[in-house]
Amino acid sequence: MKGLFKSKPRTPADVVRQTRDLLIYVDQSSSSLSDSKREEKMVELAKNTRELKSILYGDSESEPVSEACAQLTQEFFRENTLRLLIICLPKLNLETRKDATQVVANLQRQQVNSRLIASDYLEKNTDLLDILIAGYENTDMALHYGVMLKECIRHQSVARYVLESPHVKKFFDYIQLPNFDISADAAATFKELLTRHKSTVAEFLSKNYDWFFAEFNLKLLESTNYITRRQSIKLLGDMLLDRSNAVVMTRYVSSRDNLRILMNLLRESSKSIQTEAFHVFKLFVANQHKPPDIVSILVANRSKLLRLLADFKLDKEDEQFEADKAQVVKEIASLE
Repeated sequence: MKGLFKSKPRTPADVVRQTRDLLIYVDQSSSSLSDSKREEKMVELAKNTRELKSILYGDSESEPVSEACAQLTQEFFRENTLRLLIICLPKLNLETRKDATQVVANLQRQQVNSRLIASDYLEKNTDLLDILIAGYENTDMALHYGVMLKECIRHQSVARYVLESPHVKKFFDYIQLPNFDISADAAATFKELLTRHKSTVAEFLSKNYDWFFAEFNLKLLESTNYITRRQSIKLLGDMLLDRSNAVVMTRYVSSRDNLRILMNLLRESSKSIQTEAFHVFKLFVANQHKPPDIVSILVANRSKLLRLLADFKLDKEDEQFEADKAQVVKEIASLE
């Protein structure tokens, strides 16, 4: 007789609804409650979050099923499950936090009827992005919220919101946090913000050129921290060498202060910083409309620069680098 009363298997939408109810309970119950009821709900929530992850990513036995993923995604954004999951994340145990982080990250890529509905939801709920960004200030939450934020930035509207918000200035400080893992994660998010969506980045850099590069130079390129300098000179090269930032690049390489910073980075003992600095320095030299003060600095330092470049070799042979270097040497030697 038992077989007649088997419980109906839960649909992906059921799992989301039950997860939402459990999150509402966690959100409303006082964190000081240590009763068995709360513990029971937390165990149930952990199980549900693991199941959501399994539907989205598949498991050792099966690949994810697109129809199930679409159902899950639709229900997730139909009501405020994402909001609840982000707000309640600090109250969850470490394993459940990890699973929840992976669920939120995956949902940013899920399409329903050819639409990324996570993008539409976040456009209307930008305060959630404020929470994710501020997460870098909380040692326990930084890496979870950081992973979520990086995935959310895949949406151009989200990247635009973050770039246009006052929060973008905080990244200059987050990148210098003493906790290495957190500062590295913040640097990776910052890079994503400034390289993924070309037209949005070009517009942002043009509108915010003065304060942005003043901060970038002072806090990153001239940082006392080797890793910060190495990451930021690489990022600067990625930005300036991108064709969509041609106007910004021309402006950057017309500044004597910027040239001074780059020449100092060229003299670093670190080969990787030197190499990345060279890729930016060559733009100053290649500029066909050099302002007179740029020319005078290059002429005044000509012998030192030519000596430095003559000794500058990469560990691996690189024809393009050698060709670029030869061109730079020729250009500097011919300046009057």
